[in-house]
Amino acid sequence: MQVFDNNMRRASRRASLRRGSISALPQKSAEIPWDIFERLFMPFLFCQAAAIVSSHLLHALDISHISTFAVFVWFALSTVGAVLFYHFVKVSASGKGVLITGCESPIAWYLAKKLDDLGFTVYAGFNTPIDDTNDEAKILKEETSGRMKLLHLDVTSEKTLLEAVRYVTQHLPHGAEGLWALVHCAHWIALGELEWIPFAVLRKSLDLNLLGSARLTQIFLPLVRRAHGRVVFLTSGLSRVPSPVRGIQCATQAAVDSFAACLRQEMRTRGVDVSVVAAGEFAPGNGWLNETELREQAKQMWNQLSSEQKKTYGEDYYEAAMTSVEKYSRQAADIQPTLRVLIDAVTRTFPMARYTPVTATEKMQIFLAEHLPPSLYESLYGEQKKFVV
Repeated sequence: MQVFDNNMRRASRRASLRRGSISALPQKSAEIPWDIFERLFMPFLFCQAAAIVSSHLLHALDISHISTFAVFVWFALSTVGAVLFYHFVKVSASGKGVLITGCESPIAWYLAKKLDDLGFTVYAGFNTPIDDTNDEAKILKEETSGRMKLLHLDVTSEKTLLEAVRYVTQHLPHGAEGLWALVHCAHWIALGELEWIPFAVLRKSLDLNLLGSARLTQIFLPLVRRAHGRVVFLTSGLSRVPSPVRGIQCATQAAVDSFAACLRQEMRTRGVDVSVVAAGEFAPGNGWLNETELREQAKQMWNQLSSEQKKTYGEDYYEAAMTSVEKYSRQAADIQPTLRVLIDAVTRTFPMARYTPVTATEKMQIFLAEHLPPSLYESLYGEQKKFVV
C-alpha cells in the first residue's frame, strides 16, 4: 500500500508554489515566540534570586538600603538585554552551504527559497529524480539564484546518499571547509491504529523518518564537523502527546527527538550544534494532508483487514478514527512559525537545542501530557474525545 505518495501531493501544491512568496503564505493567528520566552526563563529566575541575595547583603553590610525590587529591575534589564543580544546574533551567509531534504514539502521548499534569498548556497534534496516531471524542482530553480543546487536525494537509498555527499563535497562554496547546515525535512506520514497498518508501511515509516535521517547524518557529519556547523531535525510536538491513530507517527518522531538529543551530547565538544524543531500537531495543515488522501488511505487499509478485524472494530468506529484528523486537512497551511524557527536554527550564531513553534493550546496539551498522571491526562484528552470533531 502506498500512503501519501509524493505524486498525489504534487498537483495540490503546484499553484501555491508558483506564487513563490513567503509573505503570501496564509497565517492563522499571531505567532507566539516560545523560543524567546524559553531563552529568557532561566535568566529571569536568576535575576530574582540574585536581587534577593544582593539586597540582603547590601543591607547587612550597611552599604545601601536599596529595595529588592529596584535591584531586581536593574538585574532584569541588564540580563534580558544581554540575552536578547545573544539570541539574535546571526552568522554571515556568504560562503556557507545548507543541505535540505524533503523539498517536495512546502516547508522545505520555502525554506530553501528563503535561505537562497539570504545568500546561502542551498542544496535542495528531492525524493524524486530532477527531471521535467518534477514541478517543485523546476519552479524552485526558476525563482532562485545560481547558488541553488538541486539534488535527487532519497534518504532510504544508499546510492543517492553517497552520490549526494560526493556532489556536495565537489560543489562547496568557494573557501568553505565543509557544510554549514544539514536540515532534515523529509517525512512520511502513516496514520491508523497499529493493528490496521500493514508491516510494509511500518517499515517504510521507520526507514524514511528515522533510519534515513540517521544514515544521512552519519554520512554528512564529517563535512558538517569541518565547518563547525549544525544539524537540524524537523519533528513534531505530537511525539510527546500520546494519541490513537497516530501511534506510528508519534513513535518515529519521538525516536528522532531522542536521537538528536544524544547526537547533541556527542557533538558538543566537536563544535557542532544540533537543534530540534518540534512543530505543532500537523502544523503544515493541508501542506501535508488533504481530505482525499486521508480517505484513500483509510479505504486501502480497511480493504486489507481480515473479516474478524472488521467485525471487531466495526466500520463506524474505523471511520470515526480515521476521520478524526480530517480537521487538519481542511485548514489552510500555516507554516510561518515553523519556517521562522527553521531559519533561526540555520542562521543564528547560538541556536537553541529545541524550538517549539506551536499554538498556546498545543503547548498546554504537551505540558499536561508530560506532567499529569496518565489517568488524569487521558480523562481530559481521551480516545472518545479525540474522535469527536
